[in-house]
Amino acid sequence: MSHVENVVLCRESQVSTLQSLFGERHHFSFPSIFIYGHTASGKTYVTQTLLKTLELPHVFVNCVECFTLKLLLEQILNRLNYLSSSEDGCSTQITCDTFNDFVRLFKQVTKAKSLKDQTVYIVLDKAEYLRDMEANILPGFLRLQELTDRNVTVIFLSEIIWEKFRPNTGCFEPFVLYFPDYSIGNLQKILSHDHPPEYSADFYAAYINILLGVFYTVCRDLKELRHLAVLNFPKYCEPVVKGEAGERDTRKLWRNIEPHLKKAMQTVYLREISSSQWEKLQKDDTDPEQLEGLSAYTHVELPYYSKFILIAAYLASYNPSRTDKRFFLKHHGKIKKTNFLKKHEKTSNHLLGPKLFPLDRLLAILYSIVDSRVAPTANIFSQITSLVTLQLLTLVGHDDQLDGPKYKCTVSLDFIRAIARTVNFDIIKYLYDFL
Repeated sequence: MSHVENVVLCRESQVSTLQSLFGERHHFSFPSIFIYGHTASGKTYVTQTLLKTLELPHVFVNCVECFTLKLLLEQILNRLNYLSSSEDGCSTQITCDTFNDFVRLFKQVTKAKSLKDQTVYIVLDKAEYLRDMEANILPGFLRLQELTDRNVTVIFLSEIIWEKFRPNTGCFEPFVLYFPDYSIGNLQKILSHDHPPEYSADFYAAYINILLGVFYTVCRDLKELRHLAVLNFPKYCEPVVKGEAGERDTRKLWRNIEPHLKKAMQTVYLREISSSQWEKLQKDDTDPEQLEGLSAYTHVELPYYSKFILIAAYLASYNPSRTDKRFFLKHHGKIKKTNFLKKHEKTSNHLLGPKLFPLDRLLAILYSIVDSRVAPTANIFSQITSLVTLQLLTLVGHDDQLDGPKYKCTVSLDFIRAIARTVNFDIIKYLYDFL
């Protein structure tokens, strides 16, 4: 247990619970275990590390890769067959089409002495994709120990709760284990554990403390934070390497790294440029938008209607609603010029930031700027949701509120101009008050 604790940090409670469920190697374990939590909360790492450290027979299958029932069942059987035949070095490829065949073949594969006298663990990562397969798959895996009369435990790893899995007809309930998000103290401990051997642990811990102070409010993903820590550390220790500061001169080190962490907020966190480009940016001290290559400002790859949705969202965010009639209606009648303030008499909407707008206004602008006739289909609404997921739009409010959800556009004018050029759209004539 001590070795596992040294490898798996800040997950002592979960490791202890799993070890209690596993029990002795020859004991029957719990038939199914459902482990859930947000991304980068250690679910997969803890499970794999524990099974490998305890040298328990197991197969690990990613349900994203095995996207059909046939692929999933054959992957499990062939890996189990490899475990059972590893002693004599010969194994045959198994084919399986249905879950009934899987139960029969599973009994044959686990007849080997190396698998018969101890618990076999089947780990299904990204288990939420099982819901898209046949209706009998999930109940079958939950009762696999009963159906096969073998000492087998199925472990489900997912980012969503068990209530989203439970079939309407009922099923065998698994043991549910939750992996909470890492706290800032946990992240400090885990990231500090990766310190380079040529620097002291206290020096690297101080750097991690600065990094988390900048990024923790916007990013809790351990993988992203670890990527940022490795990428920006050379710049942090640059004054130490040059002899301009010592390891304890935190004030000077902070002044050196601060502008580069601000650049990282705009580029690396969103992965708009590659790591090699980021290193070039740090050496040349250039602006991120001037780099050519993978930047989202120069390569805009979105579906056709998503581009117009984003343009409509930008217009709705930065133009007052009273201007919609003027710009988007062909026969809007005569509008008095006194209704609009002159450009030099008011503050630019760009300086005030994006404003919230309702969904119906977004769709009204979209229908007016697209050349072809667009129907309000599920495809359009799904693309709006995708833009929210990509953080190009921000959703404020929910559908159950009286006035409905509201959005705002979070991208810059340069980004919108790049998109408009790909669809030959003249956005300038619609931005009346600050261009």
